[in-house]
Amino acid sequence: MNKITIDPVTRLEGHGKIDIFLNDGGEVENAYFQVPEFRGFERFCEGRPAGELNRITPRICGVCPWAHHMASTKCLDDLYKVEPPPTAKKLREMAYSIYSFYDKIINFYFLAAPDFVVGSDAPAAERNIVGLINRVGVEIGKKVIATYKDSQKLLELLGGRTIHPVWGLPGGVSKGITDEQRKEIAEKCREYVDFAQYSIGIFHDLVLAEKKHVDVIVGDVYNMKSYYMGLVDEDNKVNFYDGHIRVVDPDGKEFARFHPRDYMDHIEEIVLPWTYLKFPYLKKVGWKGIVDGKESGLYRVAPLGRLNASDGMATPLAQKEHDRMYDTLGGKPAHHTLAFHWARLVELLYSAERALELAEDAETSGACIRNVPENTPSEGVGVVEAPRGTLFHHFWTDENGIVRKVNLIVATGNNYGAMCYSIKRAASKLIKDGKPGPELLNMVEMAFRAYDPCLACATHTLPGHTPLIVTIRDSKGEALEVVER
Repeated sequence: MNKITIDPVTRLEGHGKIDIFLNDGGEVENAYFQVPEFRGFERFCEGRPAGELNRITPRICGVCPWAHHMASTKCLDDLYKVEPPPTAKKLREMAYSIYSFYDKIINFYFLAAPDFVVGSDAPAAERNIVGLINRVGVEIGKKVIATYKDSQKLLELLGGRTIHPVWGLPGGVSKGITDEQRKEIAEKCREYVDFAQYSIGIFHDLVLAEKKHVDVIVGDVYNMKSYYMGLVDEDNKVNFYDGHIRVVDPDGKEFARFHPRDYMDHIEEIVLPWTYLKFPYLKKVGWKGIVDGKESGLYRVAPLGRLNASDGMATPLAQKEHDRMYDTLGGKPAHHTLAFHWARLVELLYSAERALELAEDAETSGACIRNVPENTPSEGVGVVEAPRGTLFHHFWTDENGIVRKVNLIVATGNNYGAMCYSIKRAASKLIKDGKPGPELLNMVEMAFRAYDPCLACATHTLPGHTPLIVTIRDSKGEALEVVER
């Protein structure tokens, strides 16, 4: 069969490889989402002063450096057993909410929307931000880019740098803001709330208004019954910065609720020989393989996982959109994988609302921004909700604060088993009689793109290239076709 090359590079951060195996009848027998990148961060953090890790771990990935910075900073709080003052906590959560807002702009407009607004069957050269702008108009494109740049400037004001912040300290932050700066941030956040509502409007008008898109979202190709995990506050509402970890089963019943420090009592990881990325699973259910259902230990994180694991949103406008989403999808929990995109827009609105709440709080510009640690370090855990899901940082040190061991479970890693299942399911539904058809690559990609995977976070390699290779094999393992991006 012919070799098919598609350009531009797929909308995926990192390096992935998919092998699809067919039986003698040309049906899909198995599919593997392989990650051939080797991870090194856990090892080369060893031997370094713990206080350096919240400046080192953001280098794992330029897409989500704030998530790693904040998780590491919270880990240092726990390591030194020091509680940040209220102003520092509010500053951190405000900055993190702004980061979450800007990250979701990237995902919706640059990565996800082209599949729906432009169309999954559109030519590859049009399924990108340029094609999206051609569809919705240049003025909207300018608004998207301007809002994205503007939120980056706020992150630079708060964290010292937009991409690799140097702000967090054990027990607080290195720099506060003035009352005037807080009010200026509040004004920007009001604009972000409007922008988030506008983005949801685009989704409703251009995606949900078309039956063919809704049929794909709620159809059988992209569906997985799984457990769901996310951080929640004391009222079981979604929180990105702090709280307890809640897990619900495929029926929506609470399965576990625990302090982040106790994550090892609930999560284990398994290594399989065909990939460098490990598979986390629920310890009390056990590893049953890459399957779905209540008997499977696989769970899902990220926007749909968070919303399914919660009792709702902590801000009013996001709660209204949350309710509209679940009314449309037929109740909670929703198992529709492509609904991750809709849930991400609900969280876009929540991020803006929450940032505004904190910016309007006079205590956020208070003078006390740090409590200096006085305790001897030994072990600490820090957890936040990265845009791609629950992120765990765990450090062990000697009495001088020199790192002995590090464990990182990143959001994409939590979703790895689910992504593999989703790809296999999509391939099985789409490929018949060994004839993949012209839309195979993008339709299979859509199965994992919903998770917004960041494979450089989950593993890591140099030089950082981002190809995707799909190999279709017959029942004897012989390659029939190789599709590359």
